[in-house]
Amino acid sequence: MRSSLAPGVCFLRAFSRDSWYRGFILLITFFIYTCYHMSRKPISIVKSRLHQNCSELIRPINDTHDLNDTTWCSWAPFDKSNYKELLGGVDNAFLVAYAVGMFISGIFGERLPLRYYLSAGMLLSGLFTSLLGMAYFWDIHFLWYFVVIQICNGLVQTTGWPSVVTCVGNWFGKGKRGLIMGIWNSHTSVGNILGSLLAGIWVSGPWGLSFVVPGVITAAMGLLTFLFLIEYPEDVDCAPPQHHGVSEESPDSSEEAGNGPYRDSSVDLAARASKAPNPEPMAISFFGALRIPGVIEFSLCLLFAKLVSYTFLYWLPLYIFNVAHFGAKEAGDLSTLFDVGGIIGGIVAGLISDSTGGRATTCCIMLILAAPMMYLYNYIGQRGLVSSIVMLIVCGALVNGPYALITTAVSADLGTHQSLKGNAKALSTVTAIIDGTGSIGAALGPLLAGLISPTGWNNVFYMLISADVLACLLLCRLVYKEILGWKVSLGRDRGSSLALTHPR
Repeated sequence: MRSSLAPGVCFLRAFSRDSWYRGFILLITFFIYTCYHMSRKPISIVKSRLHQNCSELIRPINDTHDLNDTTWCSWAPFDKSNYKELLGGVDNAFLVAYAVGMFISGIFGERLPLRYYLSAGMLLSGLFTSLLGMAYFWDIHFLWYFVVIQICNGLVQTTGWPSVVTCVGNWFGKGKRGLIMGIWNSHTSVGNILGSLLAGIWVSGPWGLSFVVPGVITAAMGLLTFLFLIEYPEDVDCAPPQHHGVSEESPDSSEEAGNGPYRDSSVDLAARASKAPNPEPMAISFFGALRIPGVIEFSLCLLFAKLVSYTFLYWLPLYIFNVAHFGAKEAGDLSTLFDVGGIIGGIVAGLISDSTGGRATTCCIMLILAAPMMYLYNYIGQRGLVSSIVMLIVCGALVNGPYALITTAVSADLGTHQSLKGNAKALSTVTAIIDGTGSIGAALGPLLAGLISPTGWNNVFYMLISADVLACLLLCRLVYKEILGWKVSLGRDRGSSLALTHPR
């Protein structure tokens, strides 16, 4: 029986249903990656507890340490003078495993059902995070235990990022992708904040719970992911997204604009989607993904941008603890302001890049501003609580804004690039390449900070500023191309305006 509803009513109902599902996908993937980051953060909070200034504490009655032992309250093997190097090594075990695993993870992510892949990754991540905290309850003092657990956790956590970006990319087209993903990407900072606050509750007591509680929450979210995640709009009879906007230019002008033989109007894409299903597109190769224009430049830029961001992620609480002389919990709570700034920076970067179309230019400007702000934070940021709060928020926005934009909107843009002729199977591989290269920087940053910090925190900030400048320089070619594109567009608009004003 044919429906008696007017076509407009049917359209509105379908639109409302599609919008509901898209909102649900944004929400569930937001919570998924919030849990991933929440489980990474406790180690940075607990560091100040693993090695303390014991002279300020009262010895317990049943203490068996020597009276001259000044490290009786610290946790072996981090109770020696080389504790910064050991803690840096533990961080690096996670980050190196994460960087290596990320290049492999994208390949698996394209070939396995995302729901199963993500669920397994979250369950295992929750397990290994909890095992890190069990060292307290089991009284484990072997360095290899912490290193092995971190390696395992780093490998399983690579299941997260390519999968959630691919899932969101499957549901959302290019239109407002920068703004949508800028807001959505706040899960990184929200996860860091929640991880800091949860870890701070138990850091001065049974610090093992600082890991166990986030681990249990992450595993529980893995079960919810298995039950409710929807990979593709077609799985629930929703309309697929249009990854490229409608081209209003003539065929010749489209080729001049850089679309070349790969141009496709959204009308054509929608028409093809409504026909009988086409054969499943082949997953792109690793080197094929590297040939997509912009992948190499943004990947190398992210290497240095993520180096800066992850150095703050892992060392900021200890820096505040040592330099500003706050307690362990207060230093952890104050460090969350950096992530509050990251939320603001990601949204602003997405909004600006959407309105201008200049992803690379937006990143470059924020990186340029970040360098002097980091310098100022090191020199005046700890002179008072107000200045520290303001500087942390500003630095967080400028440091994490480009990082958020590249790992979300830029990755999705490149993974659905027009040169792929509508094949979105590259999205997971492209995302893994970009974030995997960035993760090399994420591994180097905390390691270098651990090696450099004994010579003074000033040298750590000089290293971060140098990395920031290199990240900016790597985008110069893309920024130049975007500026040329704006000039061509502006000239075309002026030509059209003159033709209307002075018709022949």
